[in-house]
Amino acid sequence: MTDETSAKAGGPGRLAIGIDVGGSGIKAAVVDVDTGRLISERLRVPTPVPSTPEAIIASISRLVRRLVKSGSLEDSIPVGVGLPGVTIDGTLKFAGNIDQAWIDFPVVERLTKVLKRRVYIINDADAAGIAEMQFGIGKGREGKVIFLTLGTGVGSGVFNDGVLFANTEFGQMEIRGRAAEKRSAAIARVKRGLSWKAWATDLDEHLDRIQQLMWPNLIILGGGVSKSADRYIPRLTVKCEVVAAELRNDAGIIGAAVVAAESRVEDAEGVSTSNEPAPTTREAKT
Repeated sequence: MTDETSAKAGGPGRLAIGIDVGGSGIKAAVVDVDTGRLISERLRVPTPVPSTPEAIIASISRLVRRLVKSGSLEDSIPVGVGLPGVTIDGTLKFAGNIDQAWIDFPVVERLTKVLKRRVYIINDADAAGIAEMQFGIGKGREGKVIFLTLGTGVGSGVFNDGVLFANTEFGQMEIRGRAAEKRSAAIARVKRGLSWKAWATDLDEHLDRIQQLMWPNLIILGGGVSKSADRYIPRLTVKCEVVAAELRNDAGIIGAAVVAAESRVEDAEGVSTSNEPAPTTREAKT
């Protein structure tokens, strides 16, 4: 049964496979992109060490095979992959927290050949931000919204009136002589043995610098650490509203799947001739 036929029959709507590649783990699931719900088991495997393209692509291939087998998915269902880096023309131009061999590696070309499906890539934080803006706490929020993932590093997604401004890297801002994420990422608290209070001070400095540069209406903090938001958000003093993400570790999977589904529609209509993600914002729906 195709995703379109299933929707007419009262089942799931449009389907896509979402893959979220992080510095410590790779997560995958089948997503109903009309509701933002995972309709399969969420799979997770550790990110290979070293995290070379060949090793990660092999892990992605195994995950996709498991999802296809368990859900009897048709070949027409596309795959969206969120990667920690700047994604342009089907490649990464900057790689954060994964092997530097990813830079300029033909990601889309290789994955399409291996998976035998349409494949689309996007910055992982942009993917998670898309999910939060469409289905999470950012839904319906106007003005400038900045989404940050706090994990192995710090990823960022910037939205203005719901429209994504892609490929920002606020984790790489220099604070105290080095990349800000070295102090404000969730893993930094664990590695340095900091209390929540001490880490919140470091995070607050990073958020304050972003606020001074961007003047957002809202900052959304995502990643697994969002489930402990009550331990650090009340300690922040940055002069804009700060809230915890709702979708947590599912956000990157959901957003990547949304990008794949909407990009496939653009391709089918002859609008897009490249593998850049289609718009996934209110602007694309007007």
